[in-house]
Amino acid sequence: MNGIAPRRAPLLGLIGAYLVSGAGTALSAIAIPWLVLVTTGSAVATGLVGFAEMAPYVLLQATAGPLVDRVGLRRTFLIGNLVAAAAVFAVFLLGALHDLPLGALVVLVAVAGAVRGAADAASTPMIPPLARLARWSDERAVGLYSGANRAALLVGMPLAGVLVALVGPAVTILLDSLSFLCAVVVVAATVPTLPQESEAPAAPRLGPRAYFAELREGLRFLRADRLLLSLMALIVLTNLLDQAMSAVFLPVWAHDRVHDAVAFGVVGGASGLGMLAGVLLTAWLGRRLPRWLTFALCTLLASAPPFFAVAGWTSVVAVAAVIFVCGVFGGVPNPIIGAVQYERVPALLQTRVLGAMKASAYLGVPFGSLLGGLLAQGVGLTWACVGAGVVMLLATIAPLMFPVWRQLDRPASAPGSPRLGPEAA
Repeated sequence: MNGIAPRRAPLLGLIGAYLVSGAGTALSAIAIPWLVLVTTGSAVATGLVGFAEMAPYVLLQATAGPLVDRVGLRRTFLIGNLVAAAAVFAVFLLGALHDLPLGALVVLVAVAGAVRGAADAASTPMIPPLARLARWSDERAVGLYSGANRAALLVGMPLAGVLVALVGPAVTILLDSLSFLCAVVVVAATVPTLPQESEAPAAPRLGPRAYFAELREGLRFLRADRLLLSLMALIVLTNLLDQAMSAVFLPVWAHDRVHDAVAFGVVGGASGLGMLAGVLLTAWLGRRLPRWLTFALCTLLASAPPFFAVAGWTSVVAVAAVIFVCGVFGGVPNPIIGAVQYERVPALLQTRVLGAMKASAYLGVPFGSLLGGLLAQGVGLTWACVGAGVVMLLATIAPLMFPVWRQLDRPASAPGSPRLGPEAA
């Protein structure tokens, strides 16, 4: 291969793998909660399964950095996705045999969540070096990477609703297992071992003392950066409430009020379409957007309205329309956040710092599932959504109120920030 294409193929391969595995994960995001609801009829059990998957995911995101540095980014991604494929296949097999106790489901989704956490801790630091090979800016690379996830939601969630209705949740879960295998094949074929990995000196033996020392090094860097800490705190809260919406409020709304699994998929697809439009818009505009004002306004406009729509309406069209528009606004901040992180964190610390930050950002996710289940069962869906919407509104005003957020507009000063070639956008 000659010219530009070989330099872009690795990044596009990683993005393609993320698209395929994300679509499969979207299928399970619909099928597994629906399987629990129709089997147990319990919102609390639905929340428990969501917690069991996301808690190990968060833990491994936070703690896998030193191990990923030894194993390698590419190899960790491949191993993690292979194990996830096996765990999800076991869920399908037991579900198809009608022999899937809640305890077994909890264990299997916990395994899948743990290995996905390690694989994602490895995939995020691959983006800057692959972006430099493609001679693209970090905003563009992160935008396309985020866009792959949004496209996966756009395809996977409506398809999941249809598949659950037509063939049942077990077969739908099987497709998620196959998606992990496809991601492994794509990355193995297109993404080489990164130069900094092959040229790096051998790391010292990873004993307990070295392991925790390296984790502390990443946390010290994170604690010293007020902007990254502010981003992390905001995302913890918004992710907690978003998880309550996606894992509990929306499936309960579709099950109890609309009485149709397809409605859950349609609304999820509207969110994916909106988010896809938002991240692609940001990837296209790249560095021309004023970061702080764009981030602050879009975060505010994206976050609270869906909760009030679900609380007040049973119309699938109306709720999907609100969630689509909010999704457009919600997709815009993601490339900005990614670019800021890569600019401020040195490359040698990214597996630890970005892993800890992403894990901390996801800290609210497993608790969001539990909180959503308890609220929906305790006070009812309407008041649960109203309360969550008010909290979300208050939280997302912060970037307009506090001066630290204006650092989003400042040029990067961290060592190791990438220098872009003439084709960068």
